[in-house]
Amino acid sequence: MTENLTDKLVRFQQPEKTLRYLGELPDTRLADLFGLDTEAYRKLLRDLDDRTRDTAAELLKDPGFAERAARLPFRPGQRVVALGESTTADRLSWFSILRHLLPDGVELVNLAVSGSTTTQALAQLPQLAFLRPDWILCMLGANDAQRLGRGPGAAGTRLVSEAETARNLLALRELAGPGGPSGPDRWIWLTPSAVDQERADAYPHFRRAGIGWASEDVDGVADFLLGRPELTVDTRRATAGLHLDDGIHLTLDGQRAVTVALVDALTEPGARHRDAQNRHRNA
Repeated sequence: MTENLTDKLVRFQQPEKTLRYLGELPDTRLADLFGLDTEAYRKLLRDLDDRTRDTAAELLKDPGFAERAARLPFRPGQRVVALGESTTADRLSWFSILRHLLPDGVELVNLAVSGSTTTQALAQLPQLAFLRPDWILCMLGANDAQRLGRGPGAAGTRLVSEAETARNLLALRELAGPGGPSGPDRWIWLTPSAVDQERADAYPHFRRAGIGWASEDVDGVADFLLGRPELTVDTRRATAGLHLDDGIHLTLDGQRAVTVALVDALTEPGARHRDAQNRHRNA
């Protein structure tokens, strides 16, 4: 296992989330899973967190952005929960950057799991109800759009059908239950990020596995979310061209761009009022 691969695995994979049935896993055991000694594992985690903290600090140097960040609606004593897949599970994610933009006392809980589909995310509803979040930020649907058997001359079969994706997203919103946000203003969607089609199609690991993504499938998920009455942050334009070599996962600059898009959407003058009007029209 090369150092770069190990770093990437630690960045995107969090066994403590996928192996919950084993109980709380100490750093010693988690380090073993990555072939690292405990101190090396902890240092890597610290380094990743430092990068998100530094990114937040750089953003706050812009007075305009700092003013908008200060107007974010998340308040001390509230719990903000993220649902998502690798874009959100990433230890350099927009949600990790957001953590360093908020005042002390705002609790952020990241339930995102790399590789998760909307179907798998439904299994998190009991945990979500237990947490009783004040806000939910949901960025799902990219893995649903994965196509099996995609390749030259073959479109492939979607991992989760378009209709099932819509059903699952609605179920997540509607079944969050009494432990979820009290009103639609506190459920926020983020669309899947952009796909670099050329890179994704050429990525050798995807080609060997016979899987792939199509931009039009991701656009379909985004269009569905943008038609919802809740606030939806469209991340596609902000993340265009800001990918790792696989054309799917984002660079730190890409994650930074998602953070900025979220802050702008939540603090744009009149955004909440327009959202309320949309809900009224769609009622």
